[in-house]
This record gives sequence, C-alpha cells and structure tokens, in this order.
Amino acid sequence: MIPPSKKELARCFDHTLLDCMATEPDIRRLCKEAVGYGFYAVCVQPRWVKLSADIVHGTGVKVVSVAGFPYGTNLPQVKAYEADAVIMDGADEVDMVADLSSILSSDADYLRREFEGVLAVCRRMRPAVPLKVIIEAAALDEEQIRFVCGIAQRAGVDYLKTSTGFHKAGGARIEDVKLMAEAAPRCKIKAAGGIKTAREVLAFIEAGVSRIGASASVRIIEEFNP
Repeated sequence: MIPPSKKELARCFDHTLLDCMATEPDIRRLCKEAVGYGFYAVCVQPRWVKLSADIVHGTGVKVVSVAGFPYGTNLPQVKAYEADAVIMDGADEVDMVADLSSILSSDADYLRREFEGVLAVCRRMRPAVPLKVIIEAAALDEEQIRFVCGIAQRAGVDYLKTSTGFHKAGGARIEDVKLMAEAAPRCKIKAAGGIKTAREVLAFIEAGVSRIGASASVRIIEEFNP
C-alpha cells in the first residue's frame, strides 16, 4: 500500500552512506537528516556504527550496518564476527552479503552455513536483531535467485535485499523484487541500489518491498507528492 504522507513514506527508508571515503562530518550530516526527516534508519559502514548510534540515540532512528560488504567473499565465521561486532557497537540490524560464488555454483551447504552462523549471532541478542541477506539479484538469473531465496527463507532470515549498490551488474529492479517475493514469501524485501526518484520508490513498494535503501532519500521525500 502506498504511504499516504511524507512522514509515513520516510519510515520505509534506510538512509544510506556506505562510501569508503565518507568522513565524520558526512556521517553526522546523514544522521541529522535521518532524524530531521524521520527515516527508519541510517545504514553505515562498521567504522561508523558507534558514532551513529550515539547521535541518533533516543530519536527513534535505528542503525543498520553490514557484514561481508560489498563482495560477500569473507569466510562465514568472519561475517558472524562482523555481525557481532557491529551489534556490540550499537547496530539494530545487520545487512549481510551472501557468497555469490556459492550461489553461482549451487553450493547450498556453504550458503546455509553462513546464513545460519550470522543468524545465530543476531538471534542470541535481546531483543533479537533482524538479519537482511543481500543477493545481488541483478547479477543472477531466475533459477539462481530462486535458489538463494529458498535457502535464506529456510534458514529463517528476516529480509532479502536486492543489491549492495556496488556491483557492476546494477542495483534494484522491479522484476527481481517480484521474483524474490514469490520465491521466499515469508521473508520481507529490501530494495537498494540506484533508487533515486519517488516514482521508483512507489513502484517498488507496490511490488512488495518493505524497506528502501537509498542515499538519495532526502531528495526522494522532498519530491514525493501524496
């Protein structure tokens, strides 16, 4: 359902800055924008979780960080450690990049092991920390998307996320979102990567997306005319 107001649409956004060149003033600006516009969360690199958590504390804005980002090639135990570390620093949610090689080679055991390892970290927290798995859908064919989504759903992850925004294949696409929702109906969907207009956001929401990851969040909200 399309949000009826700017305020409600803003609650769909993880206001994102994952550029490795971001500095402290950039992160402070990101957090200030998130609080001012009422975004659901900020999404930052592990380096900036503690600062972000301090800035948004008490405002209702959450902090999201990443594991295995942006390539997904880290060992499963490293991804689990990264998840634990960012949670200890104040992250409320974790976005983990799936191992793309295992998707391409249909290695279900490896994917299951890394999903369950990171999920175990998230679930032992009180309250439990939501886990999103990034699959780089634009780099996959239909069979591969169905394969990884099925494994993620059986493992019990909370969200499937389309893209890191850093892969050469591209970012979020409506057709991928629809396929992901069909392949894993028990998982929520986060669309991220290259989303820059209100029209795109509304199309993704209509396709079944629960969360939007974007660096253009402010411009999108300003553009939205309910």
